Amino acid sequence: MKVLVAVKRVIDYNVKVRVKADQSDVDLANVKMALNPFCEIAVEEAVRLKEKGIASEVVVVSIGPKTVQEQLRTALALGADRAIHVETDDMPDSLAVAKLLQAVVANEQPQLVILGKQAIDSDNNQTGQMLGALTGMPQGTFASKVSVEEGVVKVTREVDGGLQTVQLQLPAIVTTDLRLNEPRYASLPNIMKAKKKPLDVTTPADLGVTVARTVKVLKVEAPAERSAGVKVADVAELVEKLKNEAKVL
Repeated sequence: MKVLVAVKRVIDYNVKVRVKADQSDVDLANVKMALNPFCEIAVEEAVRLKEKGIASEVVVVSIGPKTVQEQLRTALALGADRAIHVETDDMPDSLAVAKLLQAVVANEQPQLVILGKQAIDSDNNQTGQMLGALTGMPQGTFASKVSVEEGVVKVTREVDGGLQTVQLQLPAIVTTDLRLNEPRYASLPNIMKAKKKPLDVTTPADLGVTVARTVKVLKVEAPAERSAGVKVADVAELVEKLKNEAKVL
């Protein structure tokens, strides 16, 4: 079984994000970039399926400028077999990404596609669902547990009311939640081996996809600073402040 994993290059989650002076976007100058944490979980799950003998090949794909190859090499070091880079000047919006992934899926014919449920930069939580709609493949989103059996994949989903388990016929799409697994660290030998693993470069034109943006960012603002919390001595003081200061009671 071939597993295709889509990954994204984002600002490292430990970095404090800065907004450009003209508020046109986030400032990426001299900022540490990393593999999106949800994508890292997706790679880990695919590698575990291979270690169990369920998957025969793990292919990772990423979209963006040449710099995303750094994150593809990271995914290869984590255990993926080969990588595909769809090179674009800028990062397309979610619909264009889904269309590019649809073309990659058509070329690769994977039995399972795994994506992070969202990227921590845009937080859109759209690409997996859009890809399901475009390909007609069944999807299990927000997965906290995945098990693959003969011809089907069972996905335990985290929903508002608790946990929901769905059974999907392969080929299928799964998007990962935080509690699915804990990604491993790439060892130095695997990092060195990753440099020799295949990494194919293609373009949207090669895939027959137009990536013109349909969503325009008007302005980016940093969140307003919040005042520090206050400690209270007892319940009575808490109630008094909620009534007279916060005016929520």
